[in-house]
Amino acid sequence: MLQGLNHITIAVSDLDSSLLFYTEFVGMKAVVRWDAGAYLTLGDSWFCLSCDQVQPAQDYSHIAFSIAAEDFGPYVQKLKDAGIMEWKQNSSEGNSVYFLDPDGHKLEVHCGNLQSRLSALKAKPYAGLVWL
Repeated sequence: MLQGLNHITIAVSDLDSSLLFYTEFVGMKAVVRWDAGAYLTLGDSWFCLSCDQVQPAQDYSHIAFSIAAEDFGPYVQKLKDAGIMEWKQNSSEGNSVYFLDPDGHKLEVHCGNLQSRLSALKAKPYAGLVWL
């Protein structure tokens, strides 16, 4: 039986640039690197950068990271100061910033969790929402 997410791997075109981005702007800890990749961690999550031909999703697919409410404003300012491009404006519950990594992968930093999202849905449900 599945127990949860094991790791996330993304394709990158320049390992040095991506390693710097994910440690400096996402706050991951680099663990190991080799010619064609690197392993990083963020909390209990394992993340792999793998050198490959990059084809970021053109749809809404993205990776979201959690942040404490008191850290959100300074974090957004850090991204703006670095000229990191936003790809979407937030329209959902909780503060979020949506931005791109060096290869155009879509990322989000979000204040909140599943419970806060579900509470918001009780007040303002999505069209066709069904509680399971």
